[in-house]
Amino acid sequence: WLTGRFDDMGYPRPEFDADQGAKAVKEAGGFIEMHHGSHEEKVVLINLVENKTLEPNEDDQRFIVDGWAAGKFDLDVPNFLVAAAATVEMLGGPKKAKIIVA
Repeated sequence: WLTGRFDDMGYPRPEFDADQGAKAVKEAGGFIEMHHGSHEEKVVLINLVENKTLEPNEDDQRFIVDGWAAGKFDLDVPNFLVAAAATVEMLGGPKKAKIIVA
């Protein structure tokens, strides 16, 4: 959002900064992951299992999207998932996704 690359996709820019976003995630029980190295994700994992977050693995990078968490922030889940996929695509990431339901 900071670069305006989502403007033409119809996604409004967040009305909070990175620090406010991080605080909201932590207050909801989440944690902030710091990325190390370059983006070399091989797959997008869309996690729909409520209250479950997959652990990052630096040796086997995956772009992890906790789709279930969108509801905790009153986000439109389908739009949230499309925005996540668009982000990965803009980063030149994988074109393959796995949906986790159990």
